[in-house]
Amino acid sequence: MAGAQGDRTGEGKLSLAAAVCKQIVELRRQDKHPNNGGRQNMETGDTTKSSNVEDLQDEGCVPGRGLRACKGVCKEGGWVTNLVLECPSLVDSPPTSPKVADGVEVYSTKINSKVTSRFAHNVVTTRAVNRADTAKEVSFDVELPKTAFITNFTLTIDGVTYPGNVKEKEVAKKQYEKAVSQGKTAGLVKASGRKLEKFTVSVNVAAGSKVTFELTYEELLKRHKGKYEMYLKVQPKQLVKHFEIDVDIFEPQGISMLDAEASFITNDLLGSALTKSFSGKKGHVSFKPSLDQQRSCPTCTDSLLNGDFTITYDVNRESPGNVQIVNGYFVHFFAPQGLPVVPKNVAFVIDISGSMAGRKLEQTKEALLRILEDMKEEDYLNFILFSGDVSTWKEHLVQATPENLQEARTFVKSMEDKGMTNINDGLLRGISMLNKAREEHRVPERSTAIVIMLTDGDANVGESRPEKIQENVRNAIGGKFPLYNLGFGNNLNYNFLENMALENHGFARRIYEDSDADLQLQGFYEEVANPLLTGVEMDYPENAILGLTQNTYQHFYDGSEIVVAGRLVGEDVNSFKADVKGHGATNDLTFTEEVDMKEMEKALQERDYIFGNYIERLWAYLTIEQLLEKRKNAHGEEKENLTAQALDLSLKYHFVTPLTSMVVTKPEDNEDERAIADKPGEDAEGRASPAPTGLPHLHLQAGCLWTGPSFSPQNSPDKCTGASTPVSPAMSYLTSYQPPQNPYYHVDGDPHFIIQVPEKDDALCFNINEAPGTILRLIQDPVTGLTVNGQIIGDKRGSPDSKTRKTYFGKLGIANAQMDFQVEVTTEKITLWNRAVPSTFSWLDTVTVTQDGLSMMINRKKNMVVSFGDGVTFVVVLHQVWKKHPVHHDFLGFYVVDSHRMSAQTHGLLGQFFQPFDFKVSDIRPGSDPTKPDATLVVKTHQLTVTRGSQKDYRKDANIGTKVVCWFVHNNGEGLIDGVHTDYIVPNLF
Repeated sequence: MAGAQGDRTGEGKLSLAAAVCKQIVELRRQDKHPNNGGRQNMETGDTTKSSNVEDLQDEGCVPGRGLRACKGVCKEGGWVTNLVLECPSLVDSPPTSPKVADGVEVYSTKINSKVTSRFAHNVVTTRAVNRADTAKEVSFDVELPKTAFITNFTLTIDGVTYPGNVKEKEVAKKQYEKAVSQGKTAGLVKASGRKLEKFTVSVNVAAGSKVTFELTYEELLKRHKGKYEMYLKVQPKQLVKHFEIDVDIFEPQGISMLDAEASFITNDLLGSALTKSFSGKKGHVSFKPSLDQQRSCPTCTDSLLNGDFTITYDVNRESPGNVQIVNGYFVHFFAPQGLPVVPKNVAFVIDISGSMAGRKLEQTKEALLRILEDMKEEDYLNFILFSGDVSTWKEHLVQATPENLQEARTFVKSMEDKGMTNINDGLLRGISMLNKAREEHRVPERSTAIVIMLTDGDANVGESRPEKIQENVRNAIGGKFPLYNLGFGNNLNYNFLENMALENHGFARRIYEDSDADLQLQGFYEEVANPLLTGVEMDYPENAILGLTQNTYQHFYDGSEIVVAGRLVGEDVNSFKADVKGHGATNDLTFTEEVDMKEMEKALQERDYIFGNYIERLWAYLTIEQLLEKRKNAHGEEKENLTAQALDLSLKYHFVTPLTSMVVTKPEDNEDERAIADKPGEDAEGRASPAPTGLPHLHLQAGCLWTGPSFSPQNSPDKCTGASTPVSPAMSYLTSYQPPQNPYYHVDGDPHFIIQVPEKDDALCFNINEAPGTILRLIQDPVTGLTVNGQIIGDKRGSPDSKTRKTYFGKLGIANAQMDFQVEVTTEKITLWNRAVPSTFSWLDTVTVTQDGLSMMINRKKNMVVSFGDGVTFVVVLHQVWKKHPVHHDFLGFYVVDSHRMSAQTHGLLGQFFQPFDFKVSDIRPGSDPTKPDATLVVKTHQLTVTRGSQKDYRKDANIGTKVVCWFVHNNGEGLIDGVHTDYIVPNLF
C-alpha cells in the first residue's frame, strides 16, 4: 500500500518500526498508551503481557487497533506500511483490522454446503467475542431461501457446546424466555414472515465470552429455466478476518454446467476470491475474500459483503428420469427434454384499480408487452381487466396470430387505472372464458388452460370475503386447470392469494415494488410459458411403496423438474420400476424407469462422499412441505390431522417449520441439562417402554400368525415380508396391553406356520394347503360369542396343484352373537351389520364407529381396528398390490392384538394356540435332503416324523429378517393341530 513511509529503505523501515514498537511497549508498561483498554489476543482470546520487543508477538490486541504489524516487524522486520495501518494512534492511516461493533467482534464466518442429488445440507459457522465489559444480547439474522428448513443450531460458549432442540413453537418460546429472564445465554430459532424467509438467533453473550454459532439448514434445490439455483445471503455486517464459502456438489447423473456469481462485488475482485470447478459427478465452489477485498472502499472499515451469492448448475440427462434408492428410500427426478410445447390458452386477469396507478401499472404494461413477444401462434389469449367493474379485450379467447398480437399490444398500451378492486368478478370472468372456449371447441383439443391473475391489493367491491372468493373460484375451475396469482407489493393479503392458487394446482408469487418489477413478471411467465406435458401421473408398484409424496401434476413445464419420493416396503427388491404417463402436444406418452438394485448399491459408496441418508431426509422434507401446503386450505379434523403429521415429521427429522422452533439453552451448573433440552429416544418423550409379561397376543396376516411381546399395531408387519405399516396415533392405547413370555407363533408365506417356544429354544413349522374359496374357522369362543372366519383366495394364475398353489385371505367375517353384530371385510369395502341393519364403508374412508361395548375404526387404505370392550381387539390390514400385477391380488391380514378376555374354551385354527403346550424332539438322523435332517417329534401325545427347515422372522428387521430354523410338520400340520386341517373348514363366512 502506498504511503509516505513506503519509500524508506529496508533498514529505515526496521529502525522506525522497532522504535514505534518499543514506544508502544513502554507506554503500555506505564498504562499511558491510548489503546491500552484491552489486551486479549484476537485469535486466541488469551491475555498476555510483554516486557520487550522480542516478546511483542504475544502482545494483546485491542479492537480495531491490533498489534499484528508490530508482531511482524519485531520478528521479521521491514513491515513499515503494515505498521502504519495497524497503529493509527501513532501514525495517521486507516486500520486493516476488523471493526468492532458495540464491543462484539465477529472474527470468523464460514458457510459449508454439501449438495447431493439436489438436496443441500448447509452449515453456517460464525465465531464472535464480546470485548465489552458488560453482557450483550446479539441478534444474528440469517436470511435463508424461502424453501429451506433449519435442522440444527448449536452454541459453543467458552469451549462448551450446547445443542439445539426442536420443539413445538410455543414450548420453545417459553423455554427461551425463561432462560433469558434467568440471565442465561440462550438462542431461539423460529420462523418469521412468509415461507420461512428469515430466521433470527438472539443470544446473550457474557462479558469476555467467545461464542460460536453453528446453524444448519437443508433444502431441495428446485430447477427453474433449466438450472438448479443455490442462493446464499451474505451479510456479515462487519469485516471478518476469516470469511469463506465452500460448496461441494455430487450429482450421480453428472454435472453439465456450474457457475457462481455475487451481487455485491465486482468481477475483478470476485475472480481472485472465487474458484469453481466441476468434472464428472463432482463440482466445487469456493469464495474466500481477504479483508481488503471485503472493504466497501480502500480506506473503509465497513464491509461490502451485503447481497446474494448464487450458484447455478445443471446435470446431464441421458434419459427423461432418474431414480435413486438409498437405505430403503427412493427419489425419482423427472425432466424430459426435446418434446414439442403443448399449446396454451391464457387468461390474463389484470388489476387496473386506482392503487395500480403510476409505476406499477407502467411496469405491468412493459412486462405484458414482453410476454406478447413470447406468445406462440398456436396459443390463445385474452385480457380481463378489473377495477370496480370488469372489462375484456375480446369477447372470447383469440389465437395469437401476428395481427392479433399487434392489436393486443395497442390494447395493453392503452390500459389506464381507475376505481376499486373487484377480484372475484375479474377471476370468474377469466375462468368462464376458458371453460367456454373448451366447450365451444374454440381452442385445440390438445391444449391446456392457464389463469394468470395480478393484483396489488385486497378486494373491496363486489364479493370481498376471501373465503367466499376462494369457494367461487374453486367451483368455477373445478380442478381443470391451474391458477397463478401474482401479488404486486406488500399492501395485500398474500396468504389469500397463495391459498387460492395452491388449491387450484398453481402457486403465488410476490412481485416486489422495485426497478425490476417488470422483469420479475416476465420471469414468472417464462416459467409457465412452455408446458411439455399435461396430466402427469407417476406410477409405482403399490405394494412396494409407503409414504409416497405427490405423484400427479397438471403440468410439466420445460426447464423445471418433478420430484417424487417414498419409502420401499420389503427386503427382496432386486429391481425398481417407475412409469410416468402424460399427455403431450401430439400424443400420450409413457416413460419407464427401471433400476437395478445391485448397480445402485455400487454407487452408494461414491455417494457417501457427501452424506448417506440424504434421500430419507429429502423424502421427509418433501412430505412436510406438501403437508403444510395442504394444511393451508384444510379445515377442522382434516387440518388437525395434517398438522399432526407435519409436526411429527418436523420433530422426528429436526426440521424448524412453521409448527416448530429450536431452542438452545445454557443451563446453570446445578441444573439438569436434560430438563432444558429433551433427548430423543428416552421415555420422557412418551415412547412406550418394553412390555412386561402378561398374556400372549396373537395375529394372523395373509396366512401369517404371530404372538409375542413385541407386537403392537404401531410396528405390525405390513405383510409376510415383515415391512412396517404405521397405525394412527389414536390406536396407541392398544400398546398398553402387556403380554407374557409365552410361546411365539407366526405364519409367513403361503402359509408357513412357525410356532416358537422360548423355553425350548426351538420352533415347529407346517404348511396348510387348501383351494381358493375355502373358508377356515380361525377363532371360536362359545363363552363370549365371538367367531372369526377367513376365506382363501389364490393368485391370478394359480397352479392346479394344491401343493404349489399360493393362497391368501381375501375376505374375513367377524361376528359377536351376544351383540348381534357382524362385519364382513373384503379388499374393496367393509360392511357392518348391527341388528341386521347394514352400513357400508370404503377403504378410502377414515371413520370411527362406536357403540356400547364396540369400537370400529377404519384408517384410510391402511387398516381397520375392532375392539369389543377392554380385552379383545382385532386389527385387519389391507394389502394393496399393483393393479396390473400379472400374478397377485389385493389381500387381507388379520391380527389378534388383545385376547385376555377370551375364554379358555376358545378354539379354531388360531384360537387353539392361545393355550400353552409342550413338545420333545429326539432321534435326529439324516433325511432325504443331506442339508435337512429328520427327527422324531412328540407333541400332544402324537409321535411324528419332522424335517429340519427354516423360515424368516421379520420382527426385529423388517427389511432383511432373521432366519428361524424349525422342525417341519408334514401333512398340513397333522398331529400338531387338534384333529386335521379339514376340521376347520366351514360352509359360510358367518
